[in-house]
Amino acid sequence: MATDFSPAWFLRGPHAQTIWGRIARPRRLVAFRREVLETPDGDELMLDHLDAPVTAREPLHFVLMHGLEGSSYSVYMQGVLAEVRRRGHAATAINFRSCARDPQRVSRMLPNRRPRFYHSGDTADFDFVLRALAARSPQTRFAAFGASLGGNVLLKWLGEHPDQTLVAAAAALSVPFDLGAGARLLDQTTTGRLYVAQFLRTLKKKATRADIAPLLDIARVLRSRTFRDFDDSATAPLHGFTGADDYYARSSSIGYLDRITTPVLALNSEDDPFLPIDVLPRAKAVASPAVDFRTTSNGGHVGFIGGRVPWRCEFWAEELAVRWILDHGGIAG
Repeated sequence: MATDFSPAWFLRGPHAQTIWGRIARPRRLVAFRREVLETPDGDELMLDHLDAPVTAREPLHFVLMHGLEGSSYSVYMQGVLAEVRRRGHAATAINFRSCARDPQRVSRMLPNRRPRFYHSGDTADFDFVLRALAARSPQTRFAAFGASLGGNVLLKWLGEHPDQTLVAAAAALSVPFDLGAGARLLDQTTTGRLYVAQFLRTLKKKATRADIAPLLDIARVLRSRTFRDFDDSATAPLHGFTGADDYYARSSSIGYLDRITTPVLALNSEDDPFLPIDVLPRAKAVASPAVDFRTTSNGGHVGFIGGRVPWRCEFWAEELAVRWILDHGGIAG
């Protein structure tokens, strides 16, 4: 299903849509209450709860997941949280292991305890957090949002739990769907390799931690120039995969879309520099009727920035995601 989105005239290209917000948008739109949640394996997850009054007549509790090397302070997370706050609902942002930021200096990532980090197919932490929140408040209804890697995790979890009743509705933005295809696309262009280099800068730093480096061929990790190189030498061995191909095959959400029964919006742009355009019709073809596929011509990767002037932009996808969830979760407001 095509969706009507008009990019801002000063942000016409996919790379402008992808990059501009990360440079120009504020990272402290909302206030948080931080919680350190102990995991069953002795690690910790840092949750950032939206610190704002819940005023909606029928409140939902949104649980959000960020993208690769993001956090609760990522600009798109802040945008969705601001929209949730405006509508009077509750929210919790999950920081994946090793991704939480120091609230005093958000550029600084805080390490986790265990010799591992996170990956695109790791649904266990989301499941644990969701059930922990539900156990505290059995009457609460939940919604879920995920962007990029977080969206892949969300769709995979929904496919793994077709009979779940905790999440009333969900939205996934700029999901890669086929991890191997996305990795190959980024390796084919100069711009793609520049994106990858930025991610690898922090990922390699994590791999060289004193507790992780002995578990890897660290020289091979440091030589990585592509996502495939890094996933084959670090992500796979740390998280129980035989290699990059095994990781991509078992973690790509395209293999789980047919089992989803929860209403979920899947919003992507045809010009997303992280996703081959041929993946979108393949994903749509295998998805269950519960997945509302919407595709725009423009928008980049987690961009979708409209508006007439740079100082008053409209963040179309974030507003749409929250509105769609409320409409399909049976909630007014």
